[in-house]
Amino acid sequence: MELKAARTELNGKPKAITVEKIEKELDKEGQKIFYFDRENSHKDLMDMVEHFESKGYSVYFREIRFGLNESDYLYEVHILR
Repeated sequence: MELKAARTELNGKPKAITVEKIEKELDKEGQKIFYFDRENSHKDLMDMVEHFESKGYSVYFREIRFGLNESDYLYEVHILR
């Protein structure tokens, strides 16, 4: 599964990240906070949450609003063992 990481610039394009890459980072560090772009579908993000919960991780998912516009938000996912 491929997801889009949060943009680093307002007009920039989001970079793609795979679930396998996320797993490798978690194997190294044990826990990590990831930020995902608003272009991801909610269903794909919930599939990712279920994937990691089935592997024994605790996953905290929330939507973060950073402006007054309805499109000014991103997703924060904290994954830990």
